[in-house]
Amino acid sequence: MITTFAAALNTGLRRAMEDDAKVVLLGEDIGRLGGVFRVTDTLQKDFGDNRVIDTPLAESGIVGTAFGMALRGYRPVVEIQFDGFVYPAFDQIVSQVAKIHYRTGGKVKAPLTIRIPFGGGIGAVEHHSESPEVYFAHTAGLRVVCPSTPADAYSMIRQAISLDDPVVFFEPKRRYWDKADVDFEGEPDLPLHQARVCTRGADATVVAYGGTVATALTAAKIAAEEGHSLEVIDLRSLSPMDVDTIAESVDKTGRLIIVHEAPVFAGLGAEIAARVTERCFYHLEAPVLRVGGYDIPYPPAKLEKHHLPDPDRILAAVDRCLAA
Repeated sequence: MITTFAAALNTGLRRAMEDDAKVVLLGEDIGRLGGVFRVTDTLQKDFGDNRVIDTPLAESGIVGTAFGMALRGYRPVVEIQFDGFVYPAFDQIVSQVAKIHYRTGGKVKAPLTIRIPFGGGIGAVEHHSESPEVYFAHTAGLRVVCPSTPADAYSMIRQAISLDDPVVFFEPKRRYWDKADVDFEGEPDLPLHQARVCTRGADATVVAYGGTVATALTAAKIAAEEGHSLEVIDLRSLSPMDVDTIAESVDKTGRLIIVHEAPVFAGLGAEIAARVTERCFYHLEAPVLRVGGYDIPYPPAKLEKHHLPDPDRILAAVDRCLAA
């Protein structure tokens, strides 16, 4: 069935709620409005306001309440309306949610999923286009995942909700309206934390996640017209990270370019580069390169096209790699 990324998420949430009466949704305007991006549209009407709960505008309170519900046996799914609004809840997530399982010697679990629309590309105002994923990937005790397609949005949200661990679920908001075929009756084709090889290639490996996967695939098509073969990998899981899939590709191609919207400095690309250098040192034919946002606060909407990685910037990195 051809559907959008947002609609696939909606169906995934619906199926999870049908499968388990303990799954509840909490967030600002997710009920009657259906969420800013309409991801939860009609769910309150169908499941009631005791399972799809419109909350006050208080992210710390939302996550704190959901955490308490998780400790009592529920499987809450929290929506943070925009990426830049997650910071009031940061203390709850990294100091409480992430640590409860370790703190109790494994006796207490926190089956909590925190949905965060993230990234730019929609012409939004300040605080609405952040890429805070590395803060959470750095935090032990959290699983951090990021689908890039409607099919993965559907399957990965269901997989995340079924886990007994807390999951930070990043959704690339500029892909909410992307359409693709989704098999709503089939089983997931990959485990939640396995990377996906999107296209096979021999000259260089390009690793991306979230909104930049489609950009990397566009770059790969252009490169093919120029006679270069790129292998594009969708990371999908930021923590834990599937280094094996990346390393297998780099052992073959000898070159690696990493793409993400977040600033390059101390970004997730640095961790990937370090891991690959350790694993593939004798196979690398060129330095690992990173293409990302600049080291500035996210710019005004009229300038964001200059800030976000685009096919030209990826291909420039490919040229540097191939020339090394």
